[in-house]
Amino acid sequence: MMITLTPSGDRRFRIKRRDLLRLGALAAVSPSALSHANASPSSTSHPPTAKNCIYIFLCGGPSQLDMWDPKPLAPQEIRGPFSPIDTNVAGIQIGDLLPLTAGHADKLAIIRSMYHDSPSHDVGIMYTLLADSLPPNRRAYPPERSDHPGVGAILKYLLGSPPQVPAWVTVPRPFTTGDRFYKGQSSGFLGPSFDPFHMNEPKRDSLANKEFSVETLSPPEGVTDRRLDDRQALLRQIEQPFAAGSGSSSTHMLHNYEKAFSLLSSDGARRAFDLARERDSLRDQYGRNEYGQSFLLARRLVEAGVRVVNVFWTYYGPDGCQFNLWDNHGSENDVCGGYKNGLDMIRGDYCCPAFDRAFSALLDDLSDRGLLDETLVSVGGEFGRTPKINKFAGRDHWPHCYSTVLAGGGVRGGQVYGESDRQAAYVKTAPARVEDLGATILHAFGFDPETAVHDLTNRPVRASKGVPLAALF
Repeated sequence: MMITLTPSGDRRFRIKRRDLLRLGALAAVSPSALSHANASPSSTSHPPTAKNCIYIFLCGGPSQLDMWDPKPLAPQEIRGPFSPIDTNVAGIQIGDLLPLTAGHADKLAIIRSMYHDSPSHDVGIMYTLLADSLPPNRRAYPPERSDHPGVGAILKYLLGSPPQVPAWVTVPRPFTTGDRFYKGQSSGFLGPSFDPFHMNEPKRDSLANKEFSVETLSPPEGVTDRRLDDRQALLRQIEQPFAAGSGSSSTHMLHNYEKAFSLLSSDGARRAFDLARERDSLRDQYGRNEYGQSFLLARRLVEAGVRVVNVFWTYYGPDGCQFNLWDNHGSENDVCGGYKNGLDMIRGDYCCPAFDRAFSALLDDLSDRGLLDETLVSVGGEFGRTPKINKFAGRDHWPHCYSTVLAGGGVRGGQVYGESDRQAAYVKTAPARVEDLGATILHAFGFDPETAVHDLTNRPVRASKGVPLAALF
């Protein structure tokens, strides 16, 4: 349905009702949801150490052996051609593909003992994004309202909405493979009021000089703040009698409209998404590509008050072809991105070099601004890679042991958590499941996994089925 908000008869400014509702849902909490939140603990279970979270997902499965858990004493076909390098923490080495990151090991907690049982991308992606135990049917897509909520939705439910900006944002777009829109990118049973704000950048040329455009937060050309206020006033006059006479659903709809107009008129929201406000030298430091600029945007968003930012790292060529670049099997055929050899894939411009630059810049930037102590940064993929290098000089899927890295948000840097065996094939000590990582994120915000969230029928559900890795803090 299309409505025209025009007290003066001017029909140039037209807004779709569904778009306003979508915007409103970014920051709105429905009256029923507020009653649910009131049923949850009014305070955190222990003192929080984080206010924000940047969750970086390396789509495809990054290699633990070549990045975070090198095995220099393993046979050549296991250790590969890359060498371990010393970091700025004595006794901790990482792969030489990450020389800039090596200078930040004092900020990092490297979890070398992540594991699960599925070598399927679909299942691994869903499991990781849900950060909760797998649904019985293991159907990875599409999202459904019966799903467990993503961590961003849970935190919005427990902590409420920040002023002016959405609570949960996805950068540069939701993660899809073809038409597969994976679970874990919605608020599930909490309802649409807790869904994330999805940026939806065009799927092309990830290595090109990137400028982001958030048209959703910009009124149409020629619509001033005064005109927007006039239309909001008119809409309120039209809707208020219906809301007063028809109960909570209409009240909820009007509340979403109000939040939508708030975002449209919020200078703070528009400024947060505007990378042009950053100095050129800093943008260069991150890397003038989709990856680096996404990391920079994530920093801007948490600085503005966004609670959780999901950053998805995949590759789109100039022609829009998609390639999960961390999925470095290698191939006998040309693939999107121009590499055949698996080792060339991981050291290609779109992979470790771009990540090393962007991640080290993010850590520098957060630290310089005094934001790292309150911002939990998580980096990982859906699984790791096989210890043995295959015939295409690449590595295949391996969920039995892989690495995830945390920094900031109260996490103690300069440490390794857990241990893999001599070939980084299986967990040797301190096994960590995906739901434990989700519980650890909640722990940083001050919540125990037993903290209750309520579905749309007001049924209490544990926020997480995991056990937080409290030793990290």
